[in-house]
Amino acid sequence: MITQKLINELAYKVVGACIEVHKLAGPGLYEQVYHQCLEKELSLLGLKYKSELEIPFFYKGEQVNCKLKCDFLIEDLIVLELKSVSEIHQIHKAQTMNYMNLLKAPRSILVNFNVVNLYHDGCDSFASKIFKELPKE
Repeated sequence: MITQKLINELAYKVVGACIEVHKLAGPGLYEQVYHQCLEKELSLLGLKYKSELEIPFFYKGEQVNCKLKCDFLIEDLIVLELKSVSEIHQIHKAQTMNYMNLLKAPRSILVNFNVVNLYHDGCDSFASKIFKELPKE
């Protein structure tokens, strides 16, 4: 059964994987470097994921060919969006939340690898309505 606790534990593993990549690779590299390292790290943890998943988008009932892609969908429960930018802006948060809602995922995590301390300065987490409606345990 999918619960808030299960998703929170999964999010903890995902953030841990991001911290491990950041610790070994350091800040200031291109996003694609972190993406490839995270594919390896998530695989080492035995987590199932989809990488660069194309998200279908519908407008007035018709699918629009707009090539929306999220960086990762992990265990079909958590959207993980990666950035390597000088600062996170509201548009980055909006993008991450939109992907979460379009994919009907309970949680999403936005990670900026271009920081000194990833845990304190580089991670943002969001919960959808779906998450809030799940049983706690």
